[in-house]
Amino acid sequence: MIDSAEVAIVADAAGLGSATIYLAALDRERPRLALDSGRTIYPASMIKTPLAAAAAVAVEAGRTRWDEPVLVDAANMTFNDAPSPLEPGYTTTVVELVELMLTRSDNVATNVLMEHLGRDPATSDVHALGLRETAFRRKLSGKLPLIDDPEASGRNSHPARDAADLFERIARGTVPSATLLLRFLRGQVWNTKLSAGLEPGDRFAHKTGDTDDTSHDGGILELAGGGRYVLVVYSELTSNDETDARFAAFMRRIRPLLIEP
Repeated sequence: MIDSAEVAIVADAAGLGSATIYLAALDRERPRLALDSGRTIYPASMIKTPLAAAAAVAVEAGRTRWDEPVLVDAANMTFNDAPSPLEPGYTTTVVELVELMLTRSDNVATNVLMEHLGRDPATSDVHALGLRETAFRRKLSGKLPLIDDPEASGRNSHPARDAADLFERIARGTVPSATLLLRFLRGQVWNTKLSAGLEPGDRFAHKTGDTDDTSHDGGILELAGGGRYVLVVYSELTSNDETDARFAAFMRRIRPLLIEP
């Protein structure tokens, strides 16, 4: 079986440097492999997966509904890598916000949902799921200048360890509406990082995150032969095509080392 030393060698060969990496087999009783210095790395859009989980908790608790109407306010508008279908005055729903947030990494949907759920309640809900280091503290900005956010209380937090925990819980169905969240993660449209190194028949239900000085990818890897893994990579590399290629190289190198049943 692969061990942490081999993961480190593969990461170095792929040019990922000192990336934080978590790898866990879902179908075997094996300890999770971790390369984690403990340093704080900004999660960027990786924060959207726990916010989706917070929405699912709120729905289960009866504090909102999947079909609850939510008005898009101009105060939540910001830049997206792909144009947002949300415009001021449009009435969306909680489920549409979650889908746009996970499949397209829509920043406007994230800001609208964060405002709808409330930052403190959403943070408490994910803490109850065991994500003790995750917190929603500010709206997202697609580019400078930052969005005007009078309620901001610092930077969002969602370390790679919490990300791995959440993906594992989604895969095992131990969070509310796990099947729905998994479907949206499988519908991810940004597939230039780890996904670019997959073998034919593999499937990666995942979320990416990028800023000028961070590049992340993580999710649930379903191998063509039936094995399942959680893989999360957080890096402090510049977000560009070269970094994406390093993620793809890492997947191509690590994939043959993973066991299928």
